[in-house]
Amino acid sequence: MAASLTSYDAPAIAATEVATPESAHAPVNILLVDDQAGRLLTYRAILEPLGENLIEASSGMEALKRLMEDEYAVILLDVNMPGMDGFETASLIHQHPRFEKTPIIFVTAVNVGDMDRMRGYKLGAVDYVSVPVIPEILRTKVSVLAELHRKRRELQLANAQLSAANVALEAEKTRELERLNTSLRDANTTLAARNEDLQNEIGVRMHVEERLRDADRRKDEFLATLAHELRNPLAPLLNALNIRRLSAPDAHDPLQDMMERQLGQLVRLIDDLLDIARITRGKLVLRKQVTTLNEVIQSAVETAAPLIERGRHHLSVHLPDQPVALHADHARLSQVFANLLNNAAKYSDAGGNIEVSATANGSNVEVCVRDTGIGLASEQIQHIFELFSQADTAVEKAHGGLGIGLTLVQRLTEMHDGHVSVQSEGLGKGSEFRIQLPRDPELTVPERQDVDVPPNTIRSLTKRRALVVDDNRDAADTLAMMLELMGLETLRLYDPLQVATEFASFAPDIAFMDVGMPGLSGYDLARTLRATEQGRTAILVAVTGWGQPEDRRRTREAGFNHHLVKPPELGAIQAICASLVDASARVRS
Repeated sequence: MAASLTSYDAPAIAATEVATPESAHAPVNILLVDDQAGRLLTYRAILEPLGENLIEASSGMEALKRLMEDEYAVILLDVNMPGMDGFETASLIHQHPRFEKTPIIFVTAVNVGDMDRMRGYKLGAVDYVSVPVIPEILRTKVSVLAELHRKRRELQLANAQLSAANVALEAEKTRELERLNTSLRDANTTLAARNEDLQNEIGVRMHVEERLRDADRRKDEFLATLAHELRNPLAPLLNALNIRRLSAPDAHDPLQDMMERQLGQLVRLIDDLLDIARITRGKLVLRKQVTTLNEVIQSAVETAAPLIERGRHHLSVHLPDQPVALHADHARLSQVFANLLNNAAKYSDAGGNIEVSATANGSNVEVCVRDTGIGLASEQIQHIFELFSQADTAVEKAHGGLGIGLTLVQRLTEMHDGHVSVQSEGLGKGSEFRIQLPRDPELTVPERQDVDVPPNTIRSLTKRRALVVDDNRDAADTLAMMLELMGLETLRLYDPLQVATEFASFAPDIAFMDVGMPGLSGYDLARTLRATEQGRTAILVAVTGWGQPEDRRRTREAGFNHHLVKPPELGAIQAICASLVDASARVRS
């Protein structure tokens, strides 16, 4: 609404109110009309920060009574009220000359049609607000109208002072004020339009950003949940392969090797899904320690060897003669180079050349991985490290992939305070990835001692008992069969509520327990067993699909001795069972 400098352009000040400089800047009255006390409380909570006088009315009649008693800068009026509704109330208000220009904001909890909006605007409504009310929008609208009301007060006061000061100049002043009024009206209109556009834009942006954040969060949660759920069926599959391996350890079975390779590849894909979800949510924690670049590259080459050999590629590795010490997470840094080697092997024709070279200069280490594969176009280089980004070529489509390996390379490198870059002369001309990492020249490589697994472990386990608890029968049965082949006497349970009773009678030396079970979690079960006499000495092993430091901390606090991530590896199970032999040897000694 336009500001005014004359008594004919704005509602008159109430007869009982005298225009003074103090009243021009004083808080204005805002009338809140709604038959529901809860909404009145909501309006008050939203508008109280403005510092204005908030007057409440629970009906149209009460609103009219309040208007006769005082002046109001703006009226917040509910459309749907019993008796006299909002439209009738607005009509009666604006029929009175004193209130005909008082701004009204209609509040409605139902969808309002165009005809109803037109009716409201004819009755003098300046805007509509829908329930649920967005506090920032309502507060801004009311604030603008309140400020405009104060401006009208100031203008009325200025008019009165000018009139009293010099009656002779009234005509000239009136013309000047009229021109100023026109300018103010134009400015107010422009400001209101710009403010409305800004508010709309801010509202839209906030809504879009919130939806994007929510979608990104749901995506990360879905990836983490998907990867976790996929681990459960993988556990009995790997257990079954381990049973075949234990049943005929000396047999050479190509099918066994093929199934183990493919299952290992599937486990790595799931690990990549979990890793990218953890990194995106900031939940991946590096476990840094002193290691060497040589050990990291060697581990990466061992990981990528099956894919390189299958492609009949020629791999050459050139490392510094002296070990280069690094303070890094050995497993994660090895994963970086393994992903680059796998990438080079996948996207190179059979018999290609792959080269790994490293140099150490001062406080930096640079590792280059070059291949003679399909190469990259310039537009592909710009997006190659983005999540789910893949080169759109026939070779790539043939090899598949999730498009997250290079994203992991970039994120893990950055978590090590490093940098990764890629170069390619074009399609069909190979690629070169460069990893730069910081190093401390004064860092020394600690001496490592190898720990041998005691011989004749299986024969030493023949008198040991193992309990397997998992609501997934296939996982429990296959793990129990594997332990039996290792020489242990086993008992398998599928209901965690039966464990306490069976544990006391079976008296196991070691118990492998799932963590996420219906009825009773593995955490609570471990605490219950630790409270018993037999449970205090038994070895408890958690077998779960979650493997982050936080998950390991929870199992450790619950009383577990070991934490295995599904699907558990045979070597890890054998090492844990070997501890039974060590404990027995210590007791005998």
